[in-house]
Amino acid sequence: MPQLLLELFSEEIPARMQAQAAKDLERMAREHLAAAGFLPEALTTFAGPRRLTLVAEGLPLAQADRKEELKGPRVGAPPQAMEGFLRKTGLTQDQLVERDGVYMAFIEKKGRPTAEIVAEMVEAIVRGFPWPKSMIWGYKKLRWVRPLKRILCVLDREVVPFSIEGIESGDVTEGHRFMGEAKPFVAKDFDEYAAGLEKHFVVLDVEERKQRILEGCKTLCFARHLELVEDQGLLDEVAGLAEWPTPVLGDMDPSFLDLPPEVIRTSMRTHQKYFAVKKPGEPGLAPHFITIANIQAKDGGAVIAAGNAKVLSARLSDARFFWDEDRKAGFEPWLEKLNGVTFHAKLGTMAQRVERIVALAGAIAPLVGADVAKAKEAARLAKADLASGMVGEFPELQGLMGGYYAREAGLDPEIAAAIQDHYKPQGPSDAVPTSPLAIAVALADKLDTLVGFFAIDEKPTGSKDPYALRRAALGVIRIVLENGLRVSLAKFGKDDLIAFFADRLKVTLRDQGKRHDLVDAVFALGDDDLARIVARVEALDGFLKTDDGKNLLAGYKRASNILKAEEKKGALPSGEPEAPAADSAAEVQLYDALRVLKGPLADALAKEDFTGAMAQLAGLRGPVDAYLDGVFVNDPEHRDNRLKTLAAVRDAMGQVADFGLIAG
Repeated sequence: MPQLLLELFSEEIPARMQAQAAKDLERMAREHLAAAGFLPEALTTFAGPRRLTLVAEGLPLAQADRKEELKGPRVGAPPQAMEGFLRKTGLTQDQLVERDGVYMAFIEKKGRPTAEIVAEMVEAIVRGFPWPKSMIWGYKKLRWVRPLKRILCVLDREVVPFSIEGIESGDVTEGHRFMGEAKPFVAKDFDEYAAGLEKHFVVLDVEERKQRILEGCKTLCFARHLELVEDQGLLDEVAGLAEWPTPVLGDMDPSFLDLPPEVIRTSMRTHQKYFAVKKPGEPGLAPHFITIANIQAKDGGAVIAAGNAKVLSARLSDARFFWDEDRKAGFEPWLEKLNGVTFHAKLGTMAQRVERIVALAGAIAPLVGADVAKAKEAARLAKADLASGMVGEFPELQGLMGGYYAREAGLDPEIAAAIQDHYKPQGPSDAVPTSPLAIAVALADKLDTLVGFFAIDEKPTGSKDPYALRRAALGVIRIVLENGLRVSLAKFGKDDLIAFFADRLKVTLRDQGKRHDLVDAVFALGDDDLARIVARVEALDGFLKTDDGKNLLAGYKRASNILKAEEKKGALPSGEPEAPAADSAAEVQLYDALRVLKGPLADALAKEDFTGAMAQLAGLRGPVDAYLDGVFVNDPEHRDNRLKTLAAVRDAMGQVADFGLIAG
């Protein structure tokens, strides 16, 4: 079936916008095609420095005839309603059909050529594209991320004719700006298009560009006995900067290696988009860098490398200036400057925030085994580097530079480490602090943020979290769980903040593959100890994967349904069940099992051995099945006692989780 090829060719698209642009193009095209009744066999999009491309396979050349059914006003409705409906449909009243007291219109629509629909679709996409930032140019009213130069649009190897703000569609595109013939070429389908771009030095697929960069970098490093310092974020970015990415290895002045390696890497990454390298098996960095050129130079990149080395030296000279000046200044002048830095209009200055963190760190320290005085001192100094020159230039080095400056000043190594690590974890791949001192300061920092913003009602919404409160809560949860700390959610603040933590914990457990219903079943108990909640969920997850667990859950639901049905008739009988008659074997078996279970189950729960508690519950499986299969619960003579027995089963299992919330 016919293929649609669309390319929107422009000046350079910012790298950070390309991935989302490809997703938006696919989404918008799929929505427009679906609205026309088209379901392509495949729909693929590509994004690069100068082009967005879409390929849709398996489209028909024409839309099928359609019959639309429109619901009109009720019989007897005011005349104005009928008149409006007739105008909308273009029919007369005698052409309407009455159905269940409502007028219905049936309109047959002739299918349109696909090319017409595609032309309208492309214009709608171009005019409504959700760029984060866009611009207009010349005398045009069209907004696009950068000036739009060409539109290639072919269906079944034929141009789809249309024009948008004077830009005529066609079957022509162009390759690399500088390399090769650097002139337009014709492409009537995707095979010709992809081959033409390759011939004209353009790598269309971003994943292929990333692989080309990575392999080229590693090859250069291998030849010089070096090792690439991999950086996925930088790789993603540079893959959006070059159509024909070509790694070039350059040399830097080795005298700069006395700077902290993070400073060198950040200067390379932030300002120049360079990859750092190191010597295999050795700490620190090697005096080299890799830049990603957009051309394949005839001299192997020698001139490119030399020019970039000069630029890097200038950048690192600036970094060295900040490093030297900051070490002269010291912490106390920085702390004084924080009095003039507003943290938030309703939460005071950064200096006031530091005071709160100091108090919190002092309170948390004994709970995590940290020295109180050291925790307070580390908290007092933790934010000081925000006033330093280096962090002013590279905000992402906050905390890290404070640790370096603390060591340079001869402060206690534990305090320096706590300053350095107190922002951690800053993301799901970041490690959590592990020393008691760092834990105390990190928790104090995050809890002050959470409590403060919740107090002034600046809470995250479904789509916005400007103060990164979700990240802060997840950071607290990870610190607590990964360090085996025992912390109650009730210590974190008022009800709304506790609920926020509970929600974040649910997200964490679900991300680990735990079923949402198991998480809900444990939360229903009202337990607010993070470690205990996780242990319960893990034990429950394991138990329900066994035959005993699955069958006992089924038995629980049968028993629960009986109890619910009886509760609708009135209150259930209360109290413990009495010993049944000896001739009712199934009753005796379950009664004995419940009596035997009580002590070991209580012991296991007291020890927080939830796996052991599940094992104790597994002993109920056989007796419960036999009871439900062989006992008539609503026998008038024994009804109350038998309902008490089923309630006892529900209560025993309810000590571990609310099994009623578990699917199955």
